[in-house]
Amino acid sequence: MKITGWRIARLRVPLKVPFRTALREVDHVDDRVLLLDTDTGHVGHGSAAATAMITGETHASIEAAWRQHLLPALRDGDLAALPALLNRVQRAMAGNPSAKAAIDIALHDLAAQAAGLPLHRFLGSRLEGTATLATDLTISANPLAAMRVDTQAALDAGYRALKIKVGKHPESDVETIASLHADVAGRARLRLDANQGWTLRHAITVMQALESRGLDLQLLEQPLPADDLEGLASLRAAITTPLLADESVFNARDAERAIAAGACDLINLKLMKSGGLAGTARVAEVAREAGLPCMVGCMLESPVGAAAAAHFAVANADLVRLIDLDSPGLARFDPVDGNVHFEGPRISVGDTPGLGIRAIAGLEFLDY
Repeated sequence: MKITGWRIARLRVPLKVPFRTALREVDHVDDRVLLLDTDTGHVGHGSAAATAMITGETHASIEAAWRQHLLPALRDGDLAALPALLNRVQRAMAGNPSAKAAIDIALHDLAAQAAGLPLHRFLGSRLEGTATLATDLTISANPLAAMRVDTQAALDAGYRALKIKVGKHPESDVETIASLHADVAGRARLRLDANQGWTLRHAITVMQALESRGLDLQLLEQPLPADDLEGLASLRAAITTPLLADESVFNARDAERAIAAGACDLINLKLMKSGGLAGTARVAEVAREAGLPCMVGCMLESPVGAAAAAHFAVANADLVRLIDLDSPGLARFDPVDGNVHFEGPRISVGDTPGLGIRAIAGLEFLDY
């Protein structure tokens, strides 16, 4: 199976409610989707999320990276030599992890199709039939009244883990979290995500105040700037809530540094940060060797990338303890007809070859 060409499309899906964090506010999933064509008629699908505040990428930079550097590296590429193809893409230019992730996902999709295996089996899983995952749901950073409404709606929909975005209003974080914790009343676990929005002093003050009230919080995700490993280690020593590293860990080297610094208890694995499945697998191996459990998460991205992440989670079930693949659940509808189905908190991962994508509604193909 050889690569004969490619197509680039825009996929835009409205959200049920605006998505707000300490870093940004958006009201649509807006991804670039890549389709790789082959001489056998098989099509590989991948997608890239533009998250400038995290990966430094925009839609324009993703398209430029694909057209000028990354996709030309695939010309006449043979899927029988997948590792060599992946290496060519990674070496074609520095950085651009989400642009690379889309190509990596599409190549893995094709390789799994060629092998006649669902992607998770191609990645090493021995599971037969359909796998089921349970994801959390993000509650955006809003005034407390709105967050309480969103929390109740999530509980009514069956979610049993909620990720609370904090850090947008640091002065009110303690009361906001305490109020939401009382609202869930043991019906769901709360995960906090400050998206680098706290200082060390504020983080210690907030977390110690919450812990002194006896609040049981499942984890605290990336409260400090990504490069402040010393601060994260100091915070970890001052609190009992497990600390999850997200933006601090893009690649295996980052993971080694964070673990050596004592800066985290868990690592958030994201395909868009690590350049795709292969790069994420290298981060996972560092965590596995260190005995650190992981979460599999996503950006605010399309179900194409989230589906690949779900397959990765199934293939690494020994390591992945938590799932944060809620982006499709935040959208008003799922445009992808594939072998991964997002139904509220339940993610079903099927057994058709690759990602099993038959159609994607609403693709807007972009001219070269």
